[in-house]
Amino acid sequence: MAFLEWRRFNFFDLKKEVDGGKIATALSDAQVTAATSGNGTLVFGDYTGNVHLVNRTYDVTTFRAYDFTLTLAQQVQHSTFLFTIGEDEPGCNPTIKVWNLAKPDKQGNPTCLRISRAIPSYRAVPVTALCVHTSLTLMAVGFGDGSIMLYRGDLTRERKNKIKVLKDTNVSITGLAIRSTGKQNHLFVATPNSVFLYNVTIKDKEFKSPLDTMGCARKCSVLAESMQDSHFMIGRNDAIYCYTPDGRGPCYAVEGQKIMLEWFRSYLVIIAKEAANVPRTSTTISAKPSTIEPIPPGVDKHVITVLDIQNKFIVFSAPMLSVQAVLSEWGGFFILSGDSKLYHLDEKDLQSKLALLFKKNLYDISIRIAKNQQYDAEGLVDIFRQYGDHLYSKGDHNGAIEQYIKTIGKLEPSYVIRKFLDSQHIDNLTTYLQALHKNGQATEDHTTLLLNCYTKLNHTDKLKEFIMTKDREVDFDVEIAIKVCRQASPEDALLLAQKHGRHEWYLRIQIEDKHEYKKALEYMATLEFEEAESNMKKYGNILIENVPDESTQFLKALCTNYRPSNQPLVDQETLDGIVDQHIDKANPEDFIHLFLNNSERLVEFLEHLVKTHTKWSTLVYNTLVRTLSSCLHSFRRGLLFLYEESKLYQEILRFHLREGDSEQILATCKRFGHQDPNLWVQALWSVARNKEAPAKLLADILAYIGIFKI
Repeated sequence: MAFLEWRRFNFFDLKKEVDGGKIATALSDAQVTAATSGNGTLVFGDYTGNVHLVNRTYDVTTFRAYDFTLTLAQQVQHSTFLFTIGEDEPGCNPTIKVWNLAKPDKQGNPTCLRISRAIPSYRAVPVTALCVHTSLTLMAVGFGDGSIMLYRGDLTRERKNKIKVLKDTNVSITGLAIRSTGKQNHLFVATPNSVFLYNVTIKDKEFKSPLDTMGCARKCSVLAESMQDSHFMIGRNDAIYCYTPDGRGPCYAVEGQKIMLEWFRSYLVIIAKEAANVPRTSTTISAKPSTIEPIPPGVDKHVITVLDIQNKFIVFSAPMLSVQAVLSEWGGFFILSGDSKLYHLDEKDLQSKLALLFKKNLYDISIRIAKNQQYDAEGLVDIFRQYGDHLYSKGDHNGAIEQYIKTIGKLEPSYVIRKFLDSQHIDNLTTYLQALHKNGQATEDHTTLLLNCYTKLNHTDKLKEFIMTKDREVDFDVEIAIKVCRQASPEDALLLAQKHGRHEWYLRIQIEDKHEYKKALEYMATLEFEEAESNMKKYGNILIENVPDESTQFLKALCTNYRPSNQPLVDQETLDGIVDQHIDKANPEDFIHLFLNNSERLVEFLEHLVKTHTKWSTLVYNTLVRTLSSCLHSFRRGLLFLYEESKLYQEILRFHLREGDSEQILATCKRFGHQDPNLWVQALWSVARNKEAPAKLLADILAYIGIFKI
């Protein structure tokens, strides 16, 4: 078997002789034969038959329980009942007594509720083990011949009990423990050479299950009730062995001759005997010399070791000349020495433990302990941050990022990002930014930074994986992602815009960046009517200019009977006669101006309107007539007149801007500016961007804007 290396920490403060010698005075020279605790009381029984009750202020109350000797005792947790087994006369004649510590008799002693003989099969044998269930309805008593007496019913009343003797071994019973899970009750049994189990859930159907062919001595077994699965533990010289109803559990390799075990919370207290001058190894449960009490050289001693089983630490270890008992009560451990002095092992508070670990840079252990003790989220985040800072200072950037990720949602992201901005750490920065997005804590700047990281690392696959999310919610700002991708990878930006229905962005990239006018028009034709109409108003000019045929056909459909190209011509509901077919059509007056430089297409468009529908506005018919006249005479002034009649002043200005006619640009703004002040703004931007525009024109526009305070 490979031995475990247990790390050592001092998580307990030792307080000496806390009772001021009261227990030693009460015991006098009597040896303690039984010790138990619960319900705010330490209980010690001695070989003279006395019971000594110790309260929180260490006051001792003594009463006579047996005339001859006391062998076993158990204070039932969360109750006032004390169970004892002893003898009132010499010989193997054990008697069970039940005491109510909260109900004094006439002499002021606890009331004895029950007295009964504990002899299996009417044979006088020594009693060796006792276990009482907290429900006070189930009790097991073990004997030196391997017999177990199982009591059912109200244990505080003798007449209510039903007793059954279980005997499957001839070896002395050394340990008993009852474990309840759900509706199941199991009785663990230990002997010197075996561990086995009874299912005692149903009366008269107690089935035995063997668990191990190794056992333990008396006082070397304990039920670890606060552990997951409530392990039954036994201590042997080579290790601590654990068992559940399903079989053997974990094994903890700690060497030493065990003489006593006690369990509290997640701690196992081991009292081991160590011979004088035994060389110490890293796997024994001995400790460095402590100051509990002076130990003469060459003398055998007992070693007290407290194990944190959950974290696999030795949290206290010290030698003592002799130990009579170990008890847990009032949130700590109490040790009764061989000379009847009471020592208190008081657990340090969490902050003190963490401070000790921080000094040694043991942040991983700090985190484990803090989590086990339900440390608050803010405190945990601070430990994660400190751990990350420590790893970063050591050059372990991957480990640091792992810790910083755990602070997301609490720690300001800029604290982490600043550390990893240089190019050498861009991989780590990318990992952190990905986690920010996954946790829904990313801002627009974080999205931009992450996408730029992907671009710099040339991780096009990760970029696509990030933006083309599948089977999960989008954890980034789609519009920001499109903007960034538009600069680095227009194709990815298109995919992203299409996937998330950002139609305006899709069209903008196709038209302005890729100049794929036909594809843009094809995409526009798949949109719902309102979106198709608004986008055609926005991009109609450039589409008519570059793909006039396709654009004209699209406008014909848009203004007469529009239906998205990816939808059937007739809905099923219309076919079934449930609803009348709805016709969407745009107002052609909104699009006439698009044909400024293409009168042929304008005529085609208007003629189609007239042929398909007769109820158009006068403007449509007048425009058709005037356009035909202008085309016949090549009369461009006719088109300008047409725009003026239609109050399309922006188109008049665009016409003169294209012609580069400075005089007419200024004249148009002066003439129509009071009706459409935006003409001045449009003229300013257009002239300012045109390097060939006369400087005087720009100055005149600025002067007029200043005069009219536009």
